[in-house]
Amino acid sequence: MSINNSSAGSVRKKNEQLILQAAKKEFVINGFKGTSIKNIALRAAIPRANIHYYFKNKTDIYRRLLDSILTTWNSQFDTLSIDQEPREALRDYIRSKVLYSKQEPEASRIFASELIHGAPILADYFSGEFKRWMKEKVSVIEHWINNGLMNDVNPQHLLFLIWSSTQHYADFNVQVLAGLDKTDLTDKDYEDATEFLIQVILNGCGVKQQ
Repeated sequence: MSINNSSAGSVRKKNEQLILQAAKKEFVINGFKGTSIKNIALRAAIPRANIHYYFKNKTDIYRRLLDSILTTWNSQFDTLSIDQEPREALRDYIRSKVLYSKQEPEASRIFASELIHGAPILADYFSGEFKRWMKEKVSVIEHWINNGLMNDVNPQHLLFLIWSSTQHYADFNVQVLAGLDKTDLTDKDYEDATEFLIQVILNGCGVKQQ
């Protein structure tokens, strides 16, 4: 019985991921309003009925994608504690954010679109969980400041800066490519961007990098 349950769980997970990947592309191309279950099914090459077996509706799929994005984005900073050095913590966070822009640009664009449209699906998240998360991270940064480990910077604006600068390489990729006069970004381009952002942000916060 356990083997059958395990097999069924594996099939379900595989099919859900297939649907989510197809939906991700549709949402990026057409936005939430312009995306239909029919087109998601066509892109995933599965019957439309199969999608309704795993998801209630289009909003359910969209919410699952957003939840996944938030979980991935926050995981690198969720373990942040006052025992860490700001140099390592901020370096790792900036690096992980740029890497996510490189590996999951479509996810970043979906999240950006949600916010641009007033966050209708994530309204509860921003009024509750997000505020608690933000308060916890701000308290750690304030601890670093109070203990002379970094300059007296505004913690909220520091986080805003990290988010906007790292996600820029996904959300505004066309502009980045035009500015660099390239048709695609290489691994070195992302590494250069990462090291530049680390240097500028840490220097601006008065965090020694050696």
